[in-house]
Amino acid sequence: MKDMLKKRLTWLFLFGLISTQTRAQIDDRATPQTKALYNNLHKSAQTGFLLGHQDALAYGVGWKYKPRKSDVYSVVGDYPALYGWDLGYIENDSPVNLDSVPFDKMKQYIREGYERGGVITISWHGNNPLNDKSAWDVTPNSVQSILPGGPQHAKFLTWLDKIAAFLHDLKGKNGAPIPVLFRPYHELTGNWFWWGSSTCTPQEFKDLFRFTVHYFKDEKQLHNLIYVYNTSQTKDTTAFLERYPGDDVVDVLSFDAYQYDDPTTSSKFQTEVLQNVKDIYQLAQTRHKIIAIAETGYEQIPYAQWWTKTLLPAIGNYPVSYVLLWRNAGVMPGNKMHYYMPYPKHASAPDFKRFVQSPKVLLERDAKALKLYK
Repeated sequence: MKDMLKKRLTWLFLFGLISTQTRAQIDDRATPQTKALYNNLHKSAQTGFLLGHQDALAYGVGWKYKPRKSDVYSVVGDYPALYGWDLGYIENDSPVNLDSVPFDKMKQYIREGYERGGVITISWHGNNPLNDKSAWDVTPNSVQSILPGGPQHAKFLTWLDKIAAFLHDLKGKNGAPIPVLFRPYHELTGNWFWWGSSTCTPQEFKDLFRFTVHYFKDEKQLHNLIYVYNTSQTKDTTAFLERYPGDDVVDVLSFDAYQYDDPTTSSKFQTEVLQNVKDIYQLAQTRHKIIAIAETGYEQIPYAQWWTKTLLPAIGNYPVSYVLLWRNAGVMPGNKMHYYMPYPKHASAPDFKRFVQSPKVLLERDAKALKLYK
């Protein structure tokens, strides 16, 4: 049944019979593939959301760096439609990122996913440029120190240059730049990162975001980026927009949300996520933006029916363009298991298989069929 519905939706999408207004991307010099992806994500959201997974090709539960492997593929026979990666530690000239993924391998995995028709999103857990401590260091005035005129501004520019060099180097087999959903300063309304609400004023954050976009777009001539504004969960649209830098520097409205309580006894996650989706959808309608859930998950997925009974209802029928699940790190220090997608024989694997059968859930073969880059 799902295959029949998806074929019907794909046909409607490809022949333009799903009515969607073409949206103006903030970068009027974006590459043809980037423009196509941006416009097509508006359209594909009417059929369903791209299902994503962080570090999906690099490692999973019980394995690391095996060619063409993915926990998602091992469970359902298809790859995620969206691949998440992070550039933390690139600012330090480290050969690996903060999750120990070598940057050269990351480029390889990004190219592999793109060539198969998948979509790439990149975040940056960069160290605090004020004192070189971790992204979670919340020393006051960290953002103020890197804005133009600040004591760490020159150093910060060298960090942005390293990110730009990495992004410039992402090219497909035909030599065209690979489009990237770029998500800097994520969970910006939280108080746990150096760019968060405890270390800077709303205006300072706006200045930082705007400076970064203009530096990449105008100074570094990066035209393969789609810019994602990404909050943590917020109580209403006023809170969501408090640090919003402006429609001219944002392409995607998104938020992050994780399940922490027991979904069998509490509907809090489902209710709040659905409300957040409704809120950003209303804002996106007037601003002509894409909406997304940029990170989500339930660590170890202890509720076996979380996929169909909690996550899918939390998304509702709103045109969410993509949903990214966090990484499957496996065993962490202290022997704690850290994963957000099922792996073979996991208790939630049968429900995950039912979840991906929904016509709303788009995997990599669906993304390829939609020809998002054309």
